[in-house]
Amino acid sequence: MAEFSYDLLLKGATVIDPKNNINEKMDVAVKDKKIAAVQKEIAPALSKKTIELSENLLVVPGLIDMHCHLCPTYPVAEDGLSCIHPEAHLFQVGVTTAVDAGTCGIRDFVSFKENLIDKTKVRVLAMINIADGGMVNLESEQRLSDFHPKAVAGMAESFKDTVVAIKTAHYWVGKPFTKEHPAWASVDATLEAARLSGLRAMFDFQPTLPERSYQDLVLKKLAPGDIHTHMYAQQFPVIDENGKVSEFLFEARKRGVLFDLGHGAGSFWFRNAVPALEQGFDPDTLSTDLYFDNVAGPVYGLTHIMSKYLSMGMPLETIIEKTTLRPAEILGHPELGTLSVGSCADITVLDKVTGQFGFSDAGRAKMLGDKKLVCEMTIRNGEIVYDINARANVEWHSAPESYWHSPGVIKD
Repeated sequence: MAEFSYDLLLKGATVIDPKNNINEKMDVAVKDKKIAAVQKEIAPALSKKTIELSENLLVVPGLIDMHCHLCPTYPVAEDGLSCIHPEAHLFQVGVTTAVDAGTCGIRDFVSFKENLIDKTKVRVLAMINIADGGMVNLESEQRLSDFHPKAVAGMAESFKDTVVAIKTAHYWVGKPFTKEHPAWASVDATLEAARLSGLRAMFDFQPTLPERSYQDLVLKKLAPGDIHTHMYAQQFPVIDENGKVSEFLFEARKRGVLFDLGHGAGSFWFRNAVPALEQGFDPDTLSTDLYFDNVAGPVYGLTHIMSKYLSMGMPLETIIEKTTLRPAEILGHPELGTLSVGSCADITVLDKVTGQFGFSDAGRAKMLGDKKLVCEMTIRNGEIVYDINARANVEWHSAPESYWHSPGVIKD
């Protein structure tokens, strides 16, 4: 029996690997669920299975969606967020690692971990919501009695291989502040939990001036490494009255505050995003905020968001970096987001197609574009989990002998 050097060989495509400064035609080989070789030419005879690709296709590290909401296995409360299931929606857009952005608080996190995170083929990392009920019960995010920073930090420590940040969202929006609902209660509790656990914090934030301003959040509250998501939502003064990016945003970035796109159903507006990109205030990470209510638009999936940024003028290599290497760095998982030899064999194959396309923002205004990224194949941990054009298959008339034999009728 022949012995092979590799289990799988992807041959002939353009490899883009920002960590290793690769952007050229290369072959990529996998062995024992790891990247085994990235070379100019690898002989097909060395691999148990070879997939012939073409130079117009892109082989990149498995995509990382920094912000989405994944389906819990328990019933969602009437006021809860309707989530997606990772395998149903992520492999088809090339995502091999997804970060659940605070769907669960400490009340439901163990169930979420045991019933979904530990069972799905998608690698799922998670943020814990500061509120006990999280987004499974959105009312919980309004109750100070549900904020327990020490308990949240303890939960994070118990699952430190999975938990990557602490999250707050949706707290006391558009209502007057009271003794029972101080302006910064959720933010402060989240910061406390993050410091106790040694993790970053992510903020889904609604400014209510003057008591709770966006400027105070990013300049006074957030520490270096903390993340503001939904950075181009309409409630933020991204662009000033002169059409310029607000200076305090550059100041916040200099302080080390990170900015996540978090597109979502209502948090991406071309009128903020396009001038900001042109003036150098771009996202640290491109992410979807994908959940059930926006999976059919305007979000669709991470490749759609990446395509939107292609049409906005962001270079392809930068787009790949912001969906692979950069989120891996922020999440503290250097084994991800790269095709370095020895790293996990999470790989995405993309096709950059041309045509006439339209892209919508949250206000249902559109931008036209002539380029789009489409996922051709997704490989997770060395296994082909998505292959839309059956590139890994043999043609049916050349199939092996076993293909041609019916198993017959199985009798009781």
